[in-house]
Amino acid sequence: VQLVESGGGLVQAGGSLRLSCAASESTFSINAMGWYRQAPGKQREMVAATLGGSYNINYADSVKGRFTISRDNAQTTMYLQMTNLQPEDTAVYYCNAELIDRKYSTGQDYWGRGVQVTVSS
Repeated sequence: VQLVESGGGLVQAGGSLRLSCAASESTFSINAMGWYRQAPGKQREMVAATLGGSYNINYADSVKGRFTISRDNAQTTMYLQMTNLQPEDTAVYYCNAELIDRKYSTGQDYWGRGVQVTVSS
């Protein structure tokens, strides 16, 4: 099983993008989830993440009020809705999730490969 990301691209400042991250096999469900990003020359940082499988969500101060993390009802796809994007949001965005094997009720942590988001001024 893998996490497959999509939705990145180039957008002007003030624009919006929605990133998606899907489990490649429907027999796995997303429990804990998070989005991280890494800009050139910088360390990877947390953008938004849930506390375990709960609805308690932490957002980085820099994205509060602009970004929203969510998950579909089937718990196979997670999203990051990004609005009012700014050039400093330019980075490679990675999804991270604990995937639960529905058959065996076991969990394991996975990372997506990353998707580029570029915001022009």
